[in-house]
Amino acid sequence: MLETFPGFIDLFIHLDKYLPAMVASYGNLIYGILFVIIFCETGLVVTPFLPGDSLLFISGTVAAVGGLNISILLVLITSAAIIGDNVNYFIGRFVGQKILELNLPMIKKEHLDKTHEYFEKYGPLTIIVARFAPFVRTFTPFIAGMGAMEYKKFLPYDICGGILWVCTFTLAGYFLGTIPVIKENMSLVALIIIVISLGAVGSILLEIIRFLKNCITCRRK
Repeated sequence: MLETFPGFIDLFIHLDKYLPAMVASYGNLIYGILFVIIFCETGLVVTPFLPGDSLLFISGTVAAVGGLNISILLVLITSAAIIGDNVNYFIGRFVGQKILELNLPMIKKEHLDKTHEYFEKYGPLTIIVARFAPFVRTFTPFIAGMGAMEYKKFLPYDICGGILWVCTFTLAGYFLGTIPVIKENMSLVALIIIVISLGAVGSILLEIIRFLKNCITCRRK
């Protein structure tokens, strides 16, 4: 049993590569698997390594050839992305309060205050744009919750970002993934998707890095 565990983990992490074959083997069960992976990728800070952009693109491609229903796919994955982010937000909110209660010398209330200040100023844009950056989208809702960003402000932008992210990559796969040159170079396409995603959120990443740098400076003081 232990011998099969590494293979299962590889399958789970690289589902974007195995998806077409799995659809043929598991049928409608694949919808549930996709839901779980997208939920974990967006909702748990310990699983940012799971496939996101590339999985959406491949899912759209599989739907284009009749392997999946595109309408069900869009609704299901969008729901997973939004629910995952909301769970992540409330985990961050809970963790932030617990950290304060511990009175740790390296983490002070002003650090969380600065996080709150950042999300009050840049939060809406960050919530939407961070969806398009691997790893960043996993940590952003957690940090937003930790920084006590107002939930009534977080929720509508999170829903907007989730819909935009899922529709962009899934429909791109649906309409472009069956083109021969793209279909034959899926690995390269997945890499290009990641590069474009990171490039599109460059300004946000720089702002986050600048923010973290300021926090470190404050901690030293």
